[in-house]
Amino acid sequence: MYAVGIPHPGGPEVLRLVELPTPEPGPRELRIRTTAAAVNPTDTAFRQWGPRASEGLPAPWVPGMEMAGVVDAVGPDSAWAVGERVMAIVMPRRAQGGAQAEYVVVPDNAAAAVPDGIGDVEAATLPMNGLTVYSALLHLGLTAGQTLGVTGAAGAVGGYAIELGRIAGLRVVADAFAQDEELVRGLGADVVVRASRDVTEEVAAFRAAVPAGVDGLIDAAVLDAGALPIVRDGGALATVRFWAGPTERDIRIHPVMVRDHLTDGAEIAKLAQLVVDGRLTLRVADTYPAAEATAAHRRLQAGGTRGRLVLTF
Repeated sequence: MYAVGIPHPGGPEVLRLVELPTPEPGPRELRIRTTAAAVNPTDTAFRQWGPRASEGLPAPWVPGMEMAGVVDAVGPDSAWAVGERVMAIVMPRRAQGGAQAEYVVVPDNAAAAVPDGIGDVEAATLPMNGLTVYSALLHLGLTAGQTLGVTGAAGAVGGYAIELGRIAGLRVVADAFAQDEELVRGLGADVVVRASRDVTEEVAAFRAAVPAGVDGLIDAAVLDAGALPIVRDGGALATVRFWAGPTERDIRIHPVMVRDHLTDGAEIAKLAQLVVDGRLTLRVADTYPAAEATAAHRRLQAGGTRGRLVLTF
């Protein structure tokens, strides 16, 4: 089979299409013939740094944490059937590699059916990004009526945070640059504050809208320590790039670890139903053939992408 390969750490130019052995499913596993795989910041970081030496993974490494396709083989006792359309979350830091490959084997409980009416390209943007926000909200532990702040609200994770926050009954205060304000309002933010690349200005905008600070914040803009002043005393902050503190004013910090949700196919299915119900929006910025993964990585790193870039196979 062919896959997007990282022969060694580096810039987007290091990416290559490589030939690898086609994996075989084991007990309670399925093999997916990939049709689409999303490109995420986790992929660009994996490409830049590679796996940790302690992980002992030989190159080339295959990136990708979320994908969609068709079941083409199943192992013993699998609950899936050949021919079913599925989406799945995948950990690239394993011997078999990640989602950006022609064939991908995952455990039964890492996958969810793709409902009729959702295309594979759109479905590929849901598993990891959706579970990121699911996990963030779970850890924040907010109750209906409380205030959720969202930085980086126009991005893929930020958009899901707005919509899932509203579904949870939260008052959502989200940031947006001028060109994104209509988008963020359309996603359902109750209050939109002006985003800024100056952290002090960003904090001031949130505090003007919520003087006491938000009850919980999903920091999709990766402000990390800079996001703490947006949160009220004793509130909670969910970070998406592993930042864990130090904290202040008794604010709880929860780094979102999507690797803790690699068997949450049932939650992916629930998220997919919200899409079918018109309550959650899948946003695709653009598609690239897998052979053009370098271009997709360059575009993502340039910033300003609204929705996800998706590789097609």
